[in-house]
Amino acid sequence: MTEALRVLVVFGTRPEAIKMAPVVAALQSRPDTFETVIAVTAQHRDMLDQVLRIFNITPDHDLDIMRAGQSLAQVTVRSLEGLTPLMESVLPDVVLVQGDTTTTFAAALAAFYHHVPIGHVEAGLRTYDLEQPFPEEANRQLTTRLCRWHFAPTEQARRNLLAEGIAPSTVEVTGNTVVDALLATADRPYDFPAGPIAEALATGRRLVLVTAHRRENWGAPLERICEAVARIIDENPDVHVLFATHSNPIVAEPAAMRLGALERVDLIGPQDYLPFTKLLRAATLIISDSGGIQEEAPTFGVPTLVLREVTERPEALAAGVVRLVGTQTDSIVDQANLLLQDSDEYTAMAHHANPFGDGHAAERIVDILSRDALHRARHS
Repeated sequence: MTEALRVLVVFGTRPEAIKMAPVVAALQSRPDTFETVIAVTAQHRDMLDQVLRIFNITPDHDLDIMRAGQSLAQVTVRSLEGLTPLMESVLPDVVLVQGDTTTTFAAALAAFYHHVPIGHVEAGLRTYDLEQPFPEEANRQLTTRLCRWHFAPTEQARRNLLAEGIAPSTVEVTGNTVVDALLATADRPYDFPAGPIAEALATGRRLVLVTAHRRENWGAPLERICEAVARIIDENPDVHVLFATHSNPIVAEPAAMRLGALERVDLIGPQDYLPFTKLLRAATLIISDSGGIQEEAPTFGVPTLVLREVTERPEALAAGVVRLVGTQTDSIVDQANLLLQDSDEYTAMAHHANPFGDGHAAERIVDILSRDALHRARHS
């Protein structure tokens, strides 16, 4: 009987946890093939923990690196310092990382230093602008150079990798595991407690869901976004806005100053994953700078305006399910009004299929590992 392959799965933030949860479940469903070890850096503590609870994941190792006001350098150093002895004690055959966070790059680097082959879930996303998004674009490009398996979510991501000289035999198109997670979660029952969200949903008004938190949008861009929200409310009297502000005061305070006193606008703070999926489904329109939302909203047919100048998810643009509007107030308002006031325009955008997968990405990833990793990792 072949010895089970020891797979160390490393993540540290809420988005990573969401997208790795289906992979963890698929690995754990095959105990004869895989010994699954889960390590979290807790780069984001509270936001990570609530996702772990939703998906019933108990980490085997928790580095607990989160510190108030920590810098990117400190996150990188603490992750490496925690992961180095972990590699030496766990002795994994494979390390799996996801996406583009500082944890992702640090874990890949730690595995590389220990000659452990690495699989990258959601590989190949690119803007080719190291400042947008920052530092994620650098993290994913650097991670790519260290990996043996590149699990590309789309054909475009695969083409990006091949254009960079990555060996075709190491790249597989799997779909994006975020769709797996969303489909596994969306039908779970949930009732919003008494408060602004429940009241907004009960009004029957059209719901516009807004999120804005990216570093490149701090300061003047966020102020312009808030001004756009105020104008959208003023020009669409049947619309109610729920603005899911970030816990970081750099984001929360400007939103509170411009929007806090307005009727039909509620600043609701960051939401747990399950209620947030309910808001995605309930929304008429989403305005966001999030990467994950660009992948999630199309599953529910909700048009999304992206508060960025570039996106590493051009598939969504090509499919017509999102539009880039940047952070200029007039551009945001004009595009929002077009969708809210022109039913033909709205319907055309809402009825496209999700280009990011069918909900079986994790199964494909684990199939590939079971096919390749046993002989490749043990005979390298």
